[in-house]
Amino acid sequence: MVWITNPSASSGQESIYKFVGTRQRRVSTFLIYNFQMRFTLTLLLALGLSACASFGTSNTPTPTIPTATPQPPTPTPPPSVAMVNGEYITQVEFDAELNRYKTAFPNAEDSQARQIVLDDLIAQYLLAQAAREENFEVTESDLQLRIDALGSPDAIAQWQSAFGYDDASFRVILKRSIESAWMRDKIIADVPNSMEQIHLRQILTYNEADAQAVLQRLTAGEDFDELASLYDPVTNGELGWVPQGYLLSAEADQAVFALQTGEVSGIISTEAGFHIFKAVERAEHELTPDALLTMQELALKNWITEQKENSNIVLMQ
Repeated sequence: MVWITNPSASSGQESIYKFVGTRQRRVSTFLIYNFQMRFTLTLLLALGLSACASFGTSNTPTPTIPTATPQPPTPTPPPSVAMVNGEYITQVEFDAELNRYKTAFPNAEDSQARQIVLDDLIAQYLLAQAAREENFEVTESDLQLRIDALGSPDAIAQWQSAFGYDDASFRVILKRSIESAWMRDKIIADVPNSMEQIHLRQILTYNEADAQAVLQRLTAGEDFDELASLYDPVTNGELGWVPQGYLLSAEADQAVFALQTGEVSGIISTEAGFHIFKAVERAEHELTPDALLTMQELALKNWITEQKENSNIVLMQ
C-alpha cells in the first residue's frame, strides 16, 4: 500500500489516492487529508524515513557517527639499565645483581663489574626468551618446588633482604633463571661427543731467539720429536687430540687447522710463549672431557653472540 499526493488538486483541498493492485479509488475531504497526512508524516519520521516515495526523496538512512573508544594511558616504564626485545632489565635488578657480584668478588673494579653483570643479565634474558619460544614453561608449582628446595623461609628472606629482593621480584628472577638454564643445557647438549680433530705436538720456547734457532734446526732436517723431547722432557711436547676452537689463541687455532698430516707450522706467538706445532694426524675423534667442556662453552658463547646481533637491545645507562 502506497500513499501519494495528486498535484492537480486545488489549494487546501488536496486529494489522496489509494492504490490497491491496479485499481484506483479516490478518497477526499480536507479533514481526512489533514489528519491522515500529519499521522503519516509523523509515523514516517518516527521510522527514520525522510518523506514519501512520490516526492523522489532518497531513503538513505542518516549515518551513525561512531563514538571513539578512549585509549588507556601508556604505562611508564620502570627505571632500567637496558631493554632486551621489549623486556626491561630494571635498575633494581641490576643493582641487586651487582651487589651479589661484588660480594663474591670484592676486589673487582667497579666499571668491569658493571659490564660483566650487564652482559650476564642480557644473556639470561636472551636465553629465557628463547626457552619460552621453544614452549618451555615454568608453572607456579614448579617454581614453588624450586623455592622450597633452596632452604628455609627465613634463610630465603635473609637472602632477599641482603640483595634487595622481595617475594615477587625473587620469584621473577628465579623463574627466568630456570628458563635460561633450560635453554643453556639445550644448546650445550647439541655439541657432539666426537668431531674432526688434530693430534698435535709442539716445541715451546719462552723467547723468540730460541724459537728461531729451533726452526733453523728443523729446516736443516733435524727430527721434530727429538727436539720436542729436548725442550720438554716431561711431555715430549705432546698436546693430544685438539678440536678446532680449543686452543686459547685464535691465531694458533687457525694456523694449526691449516696444517696437513705431518706438516710443521712456523713460529706462533701467544701469551704462553713461542710455539712451533706439528700435525701428527687428523681424524674424527672422541672429545676429551676438558675439550668437550670447552666446545660447549664455545657453542654457548657463539649462540649468545648471534642472538645479540639479531635482537633489539637498547642500553639506557
